[in-house]
Amino acid sequence: MRALITGGTGFVGANLAAYLRQQGWTVRILRRATSSLKAVEDLDVEHAIGDVLEPESLRPAMVGCEAVFHTAAVSAYWRTPGAQILRVNIEGTRNVLAIAREMNVRRVVLTSSLAALGVPADGTLLTEDHPYNLPPGRFLYGYSKAMAEAIARVFVAQGLEVVIVNPSVILGPRDHHRISGSLILEMARRRVPALPPGGVNVVAVEDVARGHLLALLHGRSGERYILGGENLTYRDLAQQIAEVVGVPAPPRVLPRRIMKALAGAARLAAALGLPLPVGPDQLWLSAHFIWCDGSKAEAELGYRPEIPVREAIRRAWEWYQAHGEDSSKASPVPGS
Repeated sequence: MRALITGGTGFVGANLAAYLRQQGWTVRILRRATSSLKAVEDLDVEHAIGDVLEPESLRPAMVGCEAVFHTAAVSAYWRTPGAQILRVNIEGTRNVLAIAREMNVRRVVLTSSLAALGVPADGTLLTEDHPYNLPPGRFLYGYSKAMAEAIARVFVAQGLEVVIVNPSVILGPRDHHRISGSLILEMARRRVPALPPGGVNVVAVEDVARGHLLALLHGRSGERYILGGENLTYRDLAQQIAEVVGVPAPPRVLPRRIMKALAGAARLAAALGLPLPVGPDQLWLSAHFIWCDGSKAEAELGYRPEIPVREAIRRAWEWYQAHGEDSSKASPVPGS
């Protein structure tokens, strides 16, 4: 079996390529000519040069592929202009699905995000039935992922088989672009003076890669499946990171009202064009508990997280150290 992975040099794409190779698949990755190969330099994969925004480059990339895993997206939303987020995440998805249909690809797995489910009410868990409930300007990345899912459902109605997966915050090796691993690096450098009052669900990237294949094999077309791990407060997550990297955990947790005030100030500063180390969306979201229920993926896909968060942190930290990333500049807060 041969699969194409768009975004194959990215965090999820590279780990998915490694997992599929372990399972005996032939893997082709779509990448730009300028893409860093650090995350895939040890992998025996085919390379197709192209871009999800260039439809003509997608046809030769899909030749001979039974499956397409569409992982390409702008995930580092806090350091990317909004127009680029929308183009890549929405129009890029439309292009990939259109060419997959044209090339008679048997099945596509779309990598969405827990962000596409919005924010739960206090005391509740996100499930696959939760509608996106934020205005575009509040959280553009989440909006772009929700819109990409809507496009996928149009293609499903037209006969293309597409299964959607919604990973939570992902940690692990090969995170060369520091999508979520930046918190580990900043904790190691003692640059996190205080913690937000909310919480996140955290999952190991190897579990997410395995969940993609389970979705391909067992998922129902048109359905979304949360690929989650452990529901943690930021305090709990920081404590585990601190123990792995050998530094004290930040002692303070800021009140929610302060986080929301900081988010408002950051939004004003961003509107004025001032550079910020942390985006207003991140600050606002970090005051909430973005926790989820993964029972649907367990029941229908047989997916259950196997790697504890502490182990995912350790693997990420060891990869950074082995690749000289532990002393390089990083963004201070992870994406969702």
